[in-house]
Amino acid sequence: MEVFDSQLKPITMKETKQTYTDKQLLVKGIKRLAIALPLLVLTTYILTFAFLNKDTIPLYIFLTLGILAMGATIYLLFNGIKTIMKSLFN
Repeated sequence: MEVFDSQLKPITMKETKQTYTDKQLLVKGIKRLAIALPLLVLTTYILTFAFLNKDTIPLYIFLTLGILAMGATIYLLFNGIKTIMKSLFN
């Protein structure tokens, strides 16, 4: 038994620096996603409305507005997800 006891060494864990979630950054990302969700529904409605009224002049106004709003929605969605990931894994 003494032979085995001399060969065993205690296992020591290295101290790791544990990072915590940045709550302010997390709230910022959730706010961006909260803004993007209604904007996503609204832009879908605007684009549908623009394509239903092909014979009238507001087609071009609503189509331009819908495309710009959809671009803003996609930007907010990706930026919000990126911000949340940064707050969790930074």
